[in-house]
Amino acid sequence: MAKIAAIWRHPIKSHGRESLASVLLSAGQALPWDRRWAVVHDNAHVDMDNPVWVPCQNFMIGTRIPALAGIWAALDEETGQVTLRHVDLGALTFDPDTETPAFLDWVAPLCAVDRAMPTGIINLGTRGATDTDYPSVTVMNMASHRAVETAMGQPLETERWRGNFWVEGLPAWQERDWIGHHVRIGSAVLLVREDVRRCQHTAANPVTGQRDADTLGTLEQNFGHRNFGVYAEIVESGLVNLDDKVELL
Repeated sequence: MAKIAAIWRHPIKSHGRESLASVLLSAGQALPWDRRWAVVHDNAHVDMDNPVWVPCQNFMIGTRIPALAGIWAALDEETGQVTLRHVDLGALTFDPDTETPAFLDWVAPLCAVDRAMPTGIINLGTRGATDTDYPSVTVMNMASHRAVETAMGQPLETERWRGNFWVEGLPAWQERDWIGHHVRIGSAVLLVREDVRRCQHTAANPVTGQRDADTLGTLEQNFGHRNFGVYAEIVESGLVNLDDKVELL
């Protein structure tokens, strides 16, 4: 039986992740608090007074700044404060809506001076700053992850893939066969819509923030694509807990 092995959210896009024991999903929305905020840079085309979804190129992301992969996060849902931790920077607790200067000072040492620099944070609410132009969650397969590890000949942290839901108990790559179908996880129902095409963020170590694994080359050479995981849309609200059953409908 396939089941939920891990649940992750990323309160600030590309700036840390935290694990959850359960989450209540709402139809038509992203995973609660996942990528609620995103960090814009000095070349971004974003209306800071009326933020709406824009492509990820407008944000500070790990593809451009590998060191961001080394950030971990913890969100206090009652206060809206986020605590970020990085092995080289220590910890910062702040409100992304009101204390942007403190964050910009904290994160600056991770950013390359010859690249776009962070200038602010936008709040996209329940829409989330997903990589898709619709609110989505991502589903990952533990067996597919192990297949990549085997092909690489080394262990690989699952956090590199930045997935929301990890499923145990499926054959490797079966999640790709779900595209176009509905899947029940816990009491929620998802419509699986497309593959997640991967970028260089996956090459960076989630502890050190250094690129130390050829994830893209491994995917291409061994599996003939750069995809890992699938995007899904929440179509029926429901609660998802660790160890909940996952089934194709």
